[in-house]
Amino acid sequence: MRSFSQMLSTTVVGLAMLVSLSFAGDKMTTHTSGKFAGPKANTGTVTHSIENGKNVLEVSADFVVPDTPDPHWQVIDSKGNVYLLSRFPIKGDAVNRKITLPTYIKDIAKVQVWCAFAEVVLGEASFDKTVSLSMK
Repeated sequence: MRSFSQMLSTTVVGLAMLVSLSFAGDKMTTHTSGKFAGPKANTGTVTHSIENGKNVLEVSADFVVPDTPDPHWQVIDSKGNVYLLSRFPIKGDAVNRKITLPTYIKDIAKVQVWCAFAEVVLGEASFDKTVSLSMK
């Protein structure tokens, strides 16, 4: 028969594992697209992850923001709905390489770089399969 201290040790170890998994849970769920392809945006990929309970998109380090008047993040869901989001360039030389998705977007099929000035797709990256956005 197990002693009380052995049972307590087993319980503490089990709880520690559960806590560590709950903190790691945000980083465990990631999805990376194929390479961007298009006339102006044709390098890098985009990764979806969950950070602090929010859905986040981030372009890879090798992604180059096109040198066009008004490039924006744009997401297309599995039903073909298009969501125009934040601009890539912000004040000064800063760039929105990472954005938090609004809660009304339920899934992602593609991410596009959209030029709002010329109203044209500059490049597009697709996921192997639609990314369902879990809301924590």
